[in-house]
Amino acid sequence: MAAPLRLLALFLLMLPSPLRKYLSVSHHRPKEALHPIVLVPGASCPNIEVRLTEPYMPSVPRCGAMKGTGWFELWVNASDVLAHDYVECFKEQMSLIYDPVSNDYRNLPGVETRVPNFGSARGFRDKEPLHPEYCLTVIRETLERIGYHDGETLFGAPYDLRHAPPVPSQQPSEVFSVYFKRMTLLLEDASKKNKGKKAIIFGHSYGGMVALEFVNSKPLAWRNKYIKHLILVAPTLPEGFMEPLRNLISGTDILYLPRTSPLYLRPTWRSFESALVDLPSQAVFGHEPLLITKQRNYSAYDIEDLLTAIGFGEGIQPFKRRAVPKTQSFQAPKVPVTCINGVGNRTPRQLIYWDGDFDASPEFVYGDGDGKINLISMLAFDEKMRQHPGQRKQFKSIKLDGAQHSNIVTVEWALRRVMQEIHEANWISS
Repeated sequence: MAAPLRLLALFLLMLPSPLRKYLSVSHHRPKEALHPIVLVPGASCPNIEVRLTEPYMPSVPRCGAMKGTGWFELWVNASDVLAHDYVECFKEQMSLIYDPVSNDYRNLPGVETRVPNFGSARGFRDKEPLHPEYCLTVIRETLERIGYHDGETLFGAPYDLRHAPPVPSQQPSEVFSVYFKRMTLLLEDASKKNKGKKAIIFGHSYGGMVALEFVNSKPLAWRNKYIKHLILVAPTLPEGFMEPLRNLISGTDILYLPRTSPLYLRPTWRSFESALVDLPSQAVFGHEPLLITKQRNYSAYDIEDLLTAIGFGEGIQPFKRRAVPKTQSFQAPKVPVTCINGVGNRTPRQLIYWDGDFDASPEFVYGDGDGKINLISMLAFDEKMRQHPGQRKQFKSIKLDGAQHSNIVTVEWALRRVMQEIHEANWISS
């Protein structure tokens, strides 16, 4: 039996007998019975295409070879970047510049970028060809097995991972302004295609944060008309967690390229706004040491000093003006929300660079979480949601012991639980 079919069979077995019969492979729900679903994937999934125009001044001549030739794939298949000896050009053309005058991020002059295939649940992929399942492929295939169809009842909303959603009405973001408009039209169109049915938005990891901030950006009347349920699976949280701090210091494998190291791609990563968001917040992590060296410890109150210490002083201004306000501007979406997190995994709680060598791999002191996001951050988010008068009766938090940040949407036993929540959001009236 194929893996997706086995997955569906396991999902059906946990349902009551009447529902199991009704949702079996031979009894797909008719299109008119389905609420449309929009998938918002994790940060490693959206593709990026680039076009080089006349103002582009490449650092080496070969990086300008594609100038004037139209759009081409920059980040779709990581192996292709290596095969075409394009790594140095990739690093340059993916990089962003923070503009302190506009308080926004932009591409290098002459570099235009876009995220292709917006609207399709098949329009994004992991950059490691051997692991397509990381980008909601199993979720999509399981939904298709029970009657969903791409472009009719099933949609995708990839975004530019380099940017971060702004604080509503407080920060400019040219990129996310366009994205939110496209997302708005996507949901309105999905509703029209499905006889006015509200949509379910499903966001994983960084996509969960993007989905949440999109909902918060819309007027309440619009939310009530078009959004049936918001499902957040292992969402990255504005309360902060340790993974972004480690990535900022040592580089990240989110920018996966074969035979390159996180340190090699670290300058490109640090140019992204997304590298500065979700750093541990003062409200959640307090004065507890997050990073320990022989000379000094750094807490959430010392991030600016730490940015200087790691040789990234130019990050202080965007951190203060873009990242910090996000930790201080909680909004409840005021629509039904289910948040699903993995727990019970060793998750870095403190980083140790004892000799102060920030190019070396750190040692870790571990706590609880999903391997990336700390349990303390999850609980702080849950508390805010439950305490908000407009949200507490519309919020459900699920903790899956042993589920990890990435495999929560791939391993069968965790996926069964995720699919159960999709089922409840879809077919139980709200």
